[in-house]
Amino acid sequence: MPSDDPTLAVDISDALSEKEKVKFTVHTKTNLPGFDKPEFSVVRLHEEFIWLHDTLAQDDEYCGFIIPPPPPRPDFDASREKLQKLGEGEGTMTKEEFNKTKQELEAEYLATFKKTVAMHEVFLQRLAAHPKFKNDVNFRIFLGYNDDLSVRGKNKKEKLVDLLSKYGKSADDLVLSNTQKDIDEFFEHQKVFLIEYHKHIKDCTSRADKMTRSHKNVASSYSRIGSDLIGLSTVDSNKLERYYAKNADCFEKARKSEERIASDEDLKLSDTLRYWMRETAAAKDLLYRRLRSLANYESANKNLDKARLRNRDVALAEDAQQKAGEKFESISKLAKQELQDFNSRRILFFRKNFVDLVELELKHAKAQVQLYKNCIASLKEELLD
Repeated sequence: MPSDDPTLAVDISDALSEKEKVKFTVHTKTNLPGFDKPEFSVVRLHEEFIWLHDTLAQDDEYCGFIIPPPPPRPDFDASREKLQKLGEGEGTMTKEEFNKTKQELEAEYLATFKKTVAMHEVFLQRLAAHPKFKNDVNFRIFLGYNDDLSVRGKNKKEKLVDLLSKYGKSADDLVLSNTQKDIDEFFEHQKVFLIEYHKHIKDCTSRADKMTRSHKNVASSYSRIGSDLIGLSTVDSNKLERYYAKNADCFEKARKSEERIASDEDLKLSDTLRYWMRETAAAKDLLYRRLRSLANYESANKNLDKARLRNRDVALAEDAQQKAGEKFESISKLAKQELQDFNSRRILFFRKNFVDLVELELKHAKAQVQLYKNCIASLKEELLD
């Protein structure tokens, strides 16, 4: 890392899933001033990622910036429940059925785990790449403080307050959008674009999820067919026994192939769309904060006019009006650059992940063609023997 090129590189080098939590090993490499060492690692929990996001979102200094969306909470409950039920039903299954089902569930768990790590990593890398956020004191504490941050999750009352706050903000956003006239064409265009874009990307995410589920359903069907063929091979003790067994092996390999396709599409397509749905919501939040600042500025102008008419508290009203105007101008200037960067980042992010997806799809397609060729040749050979 060149000393004359200040950088901050962050990744999640390891992660450990425990019963109630996931421990992420956050690895940092930097030559920025203010850090004790050029390379170090700390262990962080999901709640600490949320704490970091909330401290940024609540800091008035960042009103003019798009606050990177927090990573979703790790959710392995469904996979753990399936594994638990598998253990309870072990006595009712053959050894082959048990091992096969266990492998499927472990693959599902691993795919979920991989997604969770990726979402937490992209949050940190988004902050590390930002010229303002990378110097945030709380971000540096998150990266460099070796001990537990002693961050707790929100209780039910706090979650309810957050929920009510979101409803209140949504209503306020709707009122501002309908009543607050924005004379800046750039921001008006961005508002229309983000609203429409969010709708489209939400629909695309739903469609991508359906496609992923279809691959999983195909894999599940292959699994059932393979199991039935194994059953037939144990019943028939003649030449067809080996033929059924080879058929079952082909379906098992096809199942694994479909599951790999589903996993890659989920990670590179569905999760990309889902992430940018959250990023777009964060960009809309920025526009909301700017509109709120504009409304405050116009309100300060009205209060100043009233103070002058009454000839009372004019100095206070002028000071409030000046501060409101300066804040609005500052937010507008920062927001314009942030929204331009948003569009550039969006294109680069989609391009990278979609190129990765296409390469993976080609790899899987070639592997499937070879798999089916080998299966057909194997079955033909078995019939000719």
